[in-house]
Amino acid sequence: MSLLTTKAELTAVCDRFAQHPFVTVDTEFLRETTFWPRVCVIQLASPEEAVAIDALAEDLDLAPFFELMANPDVVKVFHAARQDLEIIWRLARLIPAPLFDTQVAAMVCGFGEQASYLELVKAITRANLDKSSRFTDWSRRPLSEAQIDYAIADVTHLRDIYAALRARLERSNRLEWLADEMQTLTSPATYEQHPENAWERLRHRARKPRDLAVLMQLAAWRELEAQTRDVPRSRVLKDEVLLEIAQAAPRSIEALGNLRSFPKGMERSRAGADIVAAVERGVARDPTTVPRIERDRRNSNGATVELLKVLLRQVAEETGVAAKMIATVDDLEAIAQDDDADIQALKGWRRAIFGEKALELKRGRLALAVENGRVVTFDWQEAAERATAE
Repeated sequence: MSLLTTKAELTAVCDRFAQHPFVTVDTEFLRETTFWPRVCVIQLASPEEAVAIDALAEDLDLAPFFELMANPDVVKVFHAARQDLEIIWRLARLIPAPLFDTQVAAMVCGFGEQASYLELVKAITRANLDKSSRFTDWSRRPLSEAQIDYAIADVTHLRDIYAALRARLERSNRLEWLADEMQTLTSPATYEQHPENAWERLRHRARKPRDLAVLMQLAAWRELEAQTRDVPRSRVLKDEVLLEIAQAAPRSIEALGNLRSFPKGMERSRAGADIVAAVERGVARDPTTVPRIERDRRNSNGATVELLKVLLRQVAEETGVAAKMIATVDDLEAIAQDDDADIQALKGWRRAIFGEKALELKRGRLALAVENGRVVTFDWQEAAERATAE
């Protein structure tokens, strides 16, 4: 059991870890009752040792940890890094780099769409993890030996997973395929929480331009309120209530209080006045200036998109790369509409393994067929020759 609770201990460990080519990192945090994640424990491992850091210890300064995270000579290895990176960005305004996310790497190495840490541990190390402490309260002190052992196990096995995945990527010359995803994960823009953009989570549920104009104002108000009070968005107002207000657009306290789902009595609080003011701002906006509401995209390109989906599944099976890593449904719709669409699926390695085939399929130069229960592709001349031979 190795739990660090002082800056002196942490400094010594981070100095040792900085001498290695990589470290594995994980965090245990709580977020059920707050807007911002509250980090409770940070786990670190080098090739030689592993420790847990009590992030809530009174005598602890995390500066040595942040210095290690910023060290350009040490690769920082995470699994499903996004929430961990959000925490570090929130605390220190830095993104660990260089970065290696084993969940992303697993998608390129044939482990499916979103391999869990537990699945990778079983597949690569053949170990069985004790998950009994998974839902423990990490903010309670003192931490038990079982909690600390559980936390440290999350970074010790990660060393073996990293070594195995990196070796596979290097053998297949796919290491650079991770670059786009790592660039997104290491961009501060990924973790910035701007209230004015909060409406985007709900944009597909707005019915009319006016509804969206009001919803944009309401979502921005709720986001700022949640951030300021450090409570979950739903503690301020649930999504369904926000959408009802946007559709009804009440312009008085009385009208707001008459809405069926609106919390009784809340209209008489400061929040009630703020909500009515947000509705007024939304109603006053020219509906033609709000972002376009995207409707059901089943259109004349629907058949093309369905063919592209089949091709995508075939390429994913053939290459062992997760389909979502190669192209999204939005990418397929863009390809169906425009051969020169500015999307990732038509760039770099994605274009090489899928994008070119997608364009050939659109142009009638690629055929899809089923052989022994599997979808295969042929160029159109080969397909014609096969048909003639049969």
